Amino acid sequence: MEIRRITIFVFALAIIFLIVGLSACDQIGQLLVPAPSDTEDVSVEIPIGVVLPITGRLAATFGVPIGTGLELALEEINNSQLGGRSIKFIIEDDQSTPEGAVEAYNKLIQQDGIPVILGPATSSAAEAAFPIAQENGVVAFSPTSAARGLSAIGDFVFRAALTTDVLIPSGIETTSAKLGYKTAATMYDENDVFSTDSDQAVRDALAENGVKVLTTETFQGGDTDFSTQLTWIRDVNPDVIFISSLSPEKPGILTQGRQLGIPNSVPFVMRTLTIADVQAAGDAAEGAITFVGWASVADTPGNQAFVQNYTEKYGMEPGNYAARSYAAFHILAKAIADAQSTDSIAIRDALTSITDFDTVFGKFSFNAVGDAVYDPKILIVKDGQLEIFE
Repeated sequence: MEIRRITIFVFALAIIFLIVGLSACDQIGQLLVPAPSDTEDVSVEIPIGVVLPITGRLAATFGVPIGTGLELALEEINNSQLGGRSIKFIIEDDQSTPEGAVEAYNKLIQQDGIPVILGPATSSAAEAAFPIAQENGVVAFSPTSAARGLSAIGDFVFRAALTTDVLIPSGIETTSAKLGYKTAATMYDENDVFSTDSDQAVRDALAENGVKVLTTETFQGGDTDFSTQLTWIRDVNPDVIFISSLSPEKPGILTQGRQLGIPNSVPFVMRTLTIADVQAAGDAAEGAITFVGWASVADTPGNQAFVQNYTEKYGMEPGNYAARSYAAFHILAKAIADAQSTDSIAIRDALTSITDFDTVFGKFSFNAVGDAVYDPKILIVKDGQLEIFE
């Protein structure tokens, strides 16, 4: 545990002090940074705002992996040394709260004059901060938020994660056909935008597939004791249990569920269960299923090189949030290159034109409202590892 705390501290410091430069990357190949005009100073760096939780409840589970994913992508793009320009990150801590995200957005827009912002991490924070970017004509691009409807806030808003209405129906259709479950229980964080939206999408999809929901239980982010909810779920004896929450609560729910006697034959299904969550839950995670947009074992463009490079640099396998932020920055860098400009309107227009772009997700496009389009994946925990569900 001491090593883990030190690692998190070091990564947090790296995030806080990360200011490095741009150009293109081996994965993108021909990506070029906007060439400076005759009147531009080639020494000027292109500033990109980053809003992520460096402190607070989500720092370890979101802030660290998002920061390392962005750092690795930025290094790759910088080291290509094409175009004579560089990107620097101007990083703001949202303190793991929507209010902090609003403060960070206002600072980056009003004081720093940033044309584009990566982040925030959660749907609750994005719901609060995205309107600020839209009102000011600044591009907002969240690598990780996934609740429905947030990109529809405006035409300057984009996201890299597959939304709940994309991942959940397809995941339930596939797993219910394969596993044959007829009854389910659901449980969600009632104070989190993503979790509440996810649970609704789960219950809608279960109904469409003829699966009866026996009970729906709630908790609040930051809770550590889930015994009351899980005991009730155990007693109604469902075939499957769907959990909608952010990462900090997932290991505890898995562990306490098994400790309370929920049998291993009843799988837990969680959206975006990461390898860190699996390791924290230990044996209790065995057999858990997750609906995701990225998998470390996937043979998508540049993915195995990304996994290898990340593991070598940070001493651990990347998780889903690191992969999303890594891909999101490569997507943004392509848009800046295609725009041949650092103007926010030009970058917005270039983002909307991205179609079938090779990423670690696979072929990536944006839909009409700025949400991501690529192939979803289903994973299952086997022997402590996340593998493709078959």
